[in-house]
Amino acid sequence: MARTSFENLLEAGAHFGHLKRKWNPNIAPYVFGEKNGIHIIDLNKTIIKLDEAANAMKQIAKSGRTILFVATKKQAKKIIQDGLKDTNMPSVTERWTGGMLTNFATIRRSVRKMSDMNKMATDGTLDTLSKKEKLQLSRQRQKLEHHLGSIAGMTRLPAAIFVVDISKEHIAIAEAHKLNIPTFAIVDTNSDPNRVDFAIPANDDSSTSIKIIVDTLVGAIREGIEERKEAQLANKTSDKKEEPIADEKEEEVTTETSSHENDGEIAEEDETAEVTEERQEKPKGNNPKAAGNNNFRKGGPSKRPTRK
Repeated sequence: MARTSFENLLEAGAHFGHLKRKWNPNIAPYVFGEKNGIHIIDLNKTIIKLDEAANAMKQIAKSGRTILFVATKKQAKKIIQDGLKDTNMPSVTERWTGGMLTNFATIRRSVRKMSDMNKMATDGTLDTLSKKEKLQLSRQRQKLEHHLGSIAGMTRLPAAIFVVDISKEHIAIAEAHKLNIPTFAIVDTNSDPNRVDFAIPANDDSSTSIKIIVDTLVGAIREGIEERKEAQLANKTSDKKEEPIADEKEEEVTTETSSHENDGEIAEEDETAEVTEERQEKPKGNNPKAAGNNNFRKGGPSKRPTRK
């Protein structure tokens, strides 16, 4: 079942492409036709590609990994920020910093530096500095917060990235390709869909078109997060149910061992009783060694040689 309908995409204007003279020949399989010099995107193929991307994002979110959303266009900034509030997914909406993926260690140092500045502002150490140093630190902190504040919680490389307008965000796409990170993107008629792994042919200039696609993908991410939480709760409940069963098995083992020990004690008592009875039945004078010893003690014949 499709996550969105043909009518919704049509009302959002997702079928409008660019001018015919600006098109990329590789987008031809997704073009339905031309009207007034503007290419029309085939929304039936858009629905298919959108469902494939949504299912892939759902599996990524279900595994507990992150997806980085990149959209620095004015039409998409607000949509990305509002859509990702409950998902804890990182986003870049101001400017793509070169090396954000390929030089991730340096970016993490800058993020830690920003967090240290925030701690200085909260614990009062910033007030002990001079006015000039305080002004310099505040400016540097605002700059880092502006560019890196949205990825402060991203402690490792993302499992995938989603891009709005791959022609504008070509640096992000290139860095993801170097690191073999899967790429999702809205691809208009002036872009090459072969540059990304999951291309969604649609209008990337209209805010309504961007919103309906982003909402569909974010909804799939929420489904994956909910399924992950349910699986974790199910594992916890199953572990709690298995604990008393293990205790019962231990009790059975202890009862069996105690019964075996009692049987062994009874068998030992029977053996000792039989041995004592056999000793009582034997006659006392049958041992020749004992008789020889008695004769020797009474002064009987000795085997020592006599002196001549």
